[in-house]
Amino acid sequence: MGRIIKSVAPYWKSALMIIVLLFLQAYCDLALPQYTSDIIDTGIQNGGISHVMPEAIVEEEYYFAKVFMTEDERAIWDGSYDKDGNIYKLNVTDEKKLNEYDEKLVLPLLIIHQMTDEQKTQLKGYLFQLNSESGGVSAGTPMDAIRGEAKKTIDTMGSSLVKSMGVAYAKAQDEKAGLDMEAIQTKYLVVAGLKMLSMALLMAAVAIAIGFLAARIGAGIGRDLRGKVYTKVMSFSNTEMDKFSTASLITRTTNDVQQIQMVSVMMLRMVCYAPIIGIGGILKVRETGAGMDWIIALSVGSILVLVLSLMAIAMPKFKLMQKLVDAVNLVSREILTGISVIRAFGREKKEEERFDKANTELTKTMLFTNRVMTFMMPVMTVIMNGTSILIVWTAAHKIDEGAMQVGDMTAFITYSMQIVMSFLMLTMMSIMLPRAAVAAERIDEVLKTDSSVTDSENVKNIEVHSGVVRFNHVNFRYPGAESDVLSDIDFVAEPGKTTAIVGSTGCGKSTLINLIPRLYDVTGGSVTVDGVDVRELPLKELRDEVGYVPQKGVLFSGTIASNLRYGKADATEAEIKEAAGIAQATEFIEEKKDKYEDSIAQGGTNVSGGQKQRLAIALAIVKDAKIFIFDDSFSALDLKTDAALRKALAEKVKDSTVIIVAQRISTVIHAEQIIVMDDGCIAGKGTHEELLANCDVYRQIARSQMSAKELGLEEG
Repeated sequence: MGRIIKSVAPYWKSALMIIVLLFLQAYCDLALPQYTSDIIDTGIQNGGISHVMPEAIVEEEYYFAKVFMTEDERAIWDGSYDKDGNIYKLNVTDEKKLNEYDEKLVLPLLIIHQMTDEQKTQLKGYLFQLNSESGGVSAGTPMDAIRGEAKKTIDTMGSSLVKSMGVAYAKAQDEKAGLDMEAIQTKYLVVAGLKMLSMALLMAAVAIAIGFLAARIGAGIGRDLRGKVYTKVMSFSNTEMDKFSTASLITRTTNDVQQIQMVSVMMLRMVCYAPIIGIGGILKVRETGAGMDWIIALSVGSILVLVLSLMAIAMPKFKLMQKLVDAVNLVSREILTGISVIRAFGREKKEEERFDKANTELTKTMLFTNRVMTFMMPVMTVIMNGTSILIVWTAAHKIDEGAMQVGDMTAFITYSMQIVMSFLMLTMMSIMLPRAAVAAERIDEVLKTDSSVTDSENVKNIEVHSGVVRFNHVNFRYPGAESDVLSDIDFVAEPGKTTAIVGSTGCGKSTLINLIPRLYDVTGGSVTVDGVDVRELPLKELRDEVGYVPQKGVLFSGTIASNLRYGKADATEAEIKEAAGIAQATEFIEEKKDKYEDSIAQGGTNVSGGQKQRLAIALAIVKDAKIFIFDDSFSALDLKTDAALRKALAEKVKDSTVIIVAQRISTVIHAEQIIVMDDGCIAGKGTHEELLANCDVYRQIARSQMSAKELGLEEG
């Protein structure tokens, strides 16, 4: 969770804006149930009348209403109406005051409302005294006794029923005063409906804005994480690349980042919203005073038990899932990369079985987790519908007792669903978060892995760029290995001369040359370029000195020209044509439709192995470096092309240091210095003739490829 929040932190302004908008959305969301309640209770049941004080009242009823009022109540009553002919009209518009007056005046008004016409006639005798003297109800009068009995009765009634009866009085007086009751009801419903529509539209606009901002943050997080992972991976040496497989790095850069991206968006939209709407719903429920909080507590408790049970079952499988995705990715890459070999050896069925095994394991794991999680929605539906039934059952008794109105019950159901859904959102996120946490941990593992090959704190620069490479008693051991791969390697490669490295397969030739551009660092001794230890040179300066052709030629998607300019972006057309000519690539390039602008597929799959190797050599030549390293780069060339290439290359690199790793003796026979490797050690060093005479390992390699006559040796 902390890692995900850390990813969101750079976008704190947008996140803060989202939280503000979420409060606004919650306000609208929580207001709608109250509007629904008001429409049912006031708009439909009470005909649009919301207060016990009538909007208009005839003079006779106006005076009748004051019969059972105290002096304070009568003062409020008289101050709230203006006389207009035979009609008294309400002059109070402040809702707060009206609600306050409702509570104070409901008792005397209800007494009048409950009286029959005959009882009202009997009261007429008292009205004269009430209007001619000080007014009000004096202690000990019959009205006082009636008021006392009425108060006892009202106290046993629910507040909802009392308010409803008071509104019925106001409605009756408004109708008696000649007001259009249908128009009042219609106006109330239209106004309330428009308010609800406005709230809904505002909520929709806010939700769209939140979605837009959350999507931008999620996209930004994905971009940043991929950028960081890519930058970090690009800084890795071969040691770190060996630690993380290619398939795993691809999964971490794609699937794992998507997990964090998705959860970040969901967190901003759901995790932040859930507590706001949940707490707001609880406060609204408390305001209703319905006394049914225990139903919500029961529902939330049931949801927590359900989710925790499912999490306990599914969580181990969620953690396993990412590793299985890695495995499927690995198998898929190997099959797609080696499809020609698979077909050549007729291994299609076996590879299908291998893929099916990895895919089936992932499928089984995903099916298990999905099947476990499918229990959630049916059980959740049962819990939520059960909650609604329980609320209706309990509320029905309260409505019958007059303690609650139908609209309040509807609002309570809506609020309870909002509270339950808020807890559901949090629990759903608690299921998604562990998988995202695993993904974040895997990405963090890459980001926290420092390259073993970095610039020295006290860097040195080459003063004279000549290209002298010196191995000073070099030892090298792979991380975690028990023994050295290279031992006591000591030689000098000079400019203007070709240094060839030969030896049997696995003797350490490629490892040796990888130490020059610091793809690995030596574990003993030192490698120097122009007298400076490569570990003290800035990596950029060191690699600018080197033109490197790997054992397996690598081309990138684009054009032939873009590939040849890979090491030197500003190379002219003449320079790339010259390099192509030296690499013996001109002939097949000129035959292509678009020549140097002809497209190259990813990995160079649309050119042959020999063409790919020649283009890779041309790429290094264009760079015009001081040190050229050819790691068995002529193996895919026929002898004629090999000889022509080396002849043309010799003229181009006559002032550079050339190091060639080769299997064929014919490739290195003219080298000024040949290093013979055997089991990680130098078995011999010298020219071709010297080694034939003095080095048994070299002689065996040479005689395995060429006849004694070609080598100038005696038969036998």
